[in-house]
Amino acid sequence: MRLLDLFSGAGGAAMGYHRAGFEVVGVDHVMQPRYPFEHYVADALEFLAAHGHEFDAVHASPPCHDHSSLSARTGLDGTAGLLEQARTALRAWGGPYVIENVAGAPMPGALVLCGTEFGLSAQTPSGRRWLRRHRQFESNVFIPGAGGCNCAGRSIGGVYGDGGGGQMARGWKLVGALAEEAMGIDWMSRRELSQAIPPAYTRHVGEWLMAALTAGVAA
Repeated sequence: MRLLDLFSGAGGAAMGYHRAGFEVVGVDHVMQPRYPFEHYVADALEFLAAHGHEFDAVHASPPCHDHSSLSARTGLDGTAGLLEQARTALRAWGGPYVIENVAGAPMPGALVLCGTEFGLSAQTPSGRRWLRRHRQFESNVFIPGAGGCNCAGRSIGGVYGDGGGGQMARGWKLVGALAEEAMGIDWMSRRELSQAIPPAYTRHVGEWLMAALTAGVAA
């Protein structure tokens, strides 16, 4: 099965889908030299319109700055409309799709995943820090949770970098090798890592997406 990874970034989501069994092709508006699979520089939605028929499923992570907690501090940059544009384009495309975005994005009924559901963590000098990184997943196929968020009351770390990763409220910073360990990513720059999706999330999502494709089911 072939999956199109729109607004790809450096490939955190892509790696999870790859581990779920997909052949992944990425698209972003800028070059992503560390993306681990076949990649194209193009407008994501224009690429979908031209090449969507070549793929069995599509994942989209439209830029989310206007929906993140950082927007209150740094202002809006006009990215908010891309979520609805992506949703409209994917519905028109008609196949199985997944849209990912930050916790503050308007995605009623979306599945929310957290690093604690997957045991994502890093061993720090003061003890093990579990990854609190909430991301929403909207799809036209059924995708259940992975056991439920368990970050309340636990020793939590957020992954930071240029752009912050949307975790400024909890204070503890996982950087460098600790961030790579917690995220399960070892091929990105610090900035790329701060904006990435842990592959464990999309491996879980991808396994259910693959099952739906195999069964021929899309809502």
